[in-house]
Amino acid sequence: MRDAVVVEAVRTPIGKGKPNGSLAHVHAVELLAHTLRTLVERSGVDPALIDDVIGGTVDQVGEQAMNTTRYAVLSAGFPETVPATTVDRQCGSSQQAVHFAAQGVMSGAYDIAVACGVESMSRVPMWSNVRAGQDPFGPGVARRYPDGLIPQGISAELIAAEWSLTRERMDAFAISSHHRAAAAWSAGLFDAEVAPLDGVARDECVRPGSTPEILAGLRSAYHDPAFAERFPQIEWNVTAGNASPINDGAAAVLITSAETAARLGLRPLARLHSFAVTGSDPLLMLTGVVPATEKVLRRAGLTMDDIDLFEVNEAFAAVVLAWQQETGADLAKVNVHGGAIALGHPLGASGTRLTTTLVHAMRERGARYALQTMCEAGGLANAMILESV
Repeated sequence: MRDAVVVEAVRTPIGKGKPNGSLAHVHAVELLAHTLRTLVERSGVDPALIDDVIGGTVDQVGEQAMNTTRYAVLSAGFPETVPATTVDRQCGSSQQAVHFAAQGVMSGAYDIAVACGVESMSRVPMWSNVRAGQDPFGPGVARRYPDGLIPQGISAELIAAEWSLTRERMDAFAISSHHRAAAAWSAGLFDAEVAPLDGVARDECVRPGSTPEILAGLRSAYHDPAFAERFPQIEWNVTAGNASPINDGAAAVLITSAETAARLGLRPLARLHSFAVTGSDPLLMLTGVVPATEKVLRRAGLTMDDIDLFEVNEAFAAVVLAWQQETGADLAKVNVHGGAIALGHPLGASGTRLTTTLVHAMRERGARYALQTMCEAGGLANAMILESV
């Protein structure tokens, strides 16, 4: 089986997913098209050689409907012969796109593929694809979970309660995310990955002035009397400060075989080593990162001690801290340039945003192995291991 390597990775700056956000004026198709154009410009690859473009988008409705990735390919100016598809594994959609693209290259189905993702949460708000009063789960799921499924914020509260994560610890983790992101920007560590767009050059949600006192003043984001009665163990410590914001952004990764990279004179950033996906309890929902990490390490024949860098999506501080308690990971190696709490979480783009940040951090820090994992709605998780080349 052939090796699959990442030869270029770019992302937009990440804007607030609100009407006044820095990228709210940009259509989702154009956000993604911008990363696709930049990807081929920076790599020098002729887009006509791309075998497929696989993109992730979560709320596939309205301006993000009708196979957004295909229209981004056309808007980017790629030949009409370049195909594209859009996938949905919730927050892990574009990490799944990386898995699919790499697996296609490894199998010989592709020589060159793009994995990418986009979400414009200012223009297509979360849950836009579910009309009020409609049930997206169906009667079989209702019978299996008669007390009802729950929102992610309540899942985060249950995780905080089960792993005894205090408000102070979650807030401290969030502050560290902001400080790391601010330091990375100050040191120019995002310059190689970010493609400025319409005068926007930096991530909008990074708050270098975050302090324990500021975060301590925030109220619970998800308190609900009905859930408080159902789950009396919840202490209501999840706030807007220790959870990811809503955002606009896009990212794209160019993946080829090692042979194709050599033939075209491309310098690989990392080899895509191993992959895993898992399902887990849809009530806790966000804990799948733990078994996904264990599964991908087994497949790779590696241990946690072999991994130099980790990217664990910061949907909530509680998720990363519970994962750390279960895996024993050194937090000094986790999200070293900040995570989604600071940088933002444009749902369908986050998987490739993490990959983009990770491959550049690997090169910057001389890491041999890196691991990326993401929790996803419905009790799902993706994980993959990358290796330096």
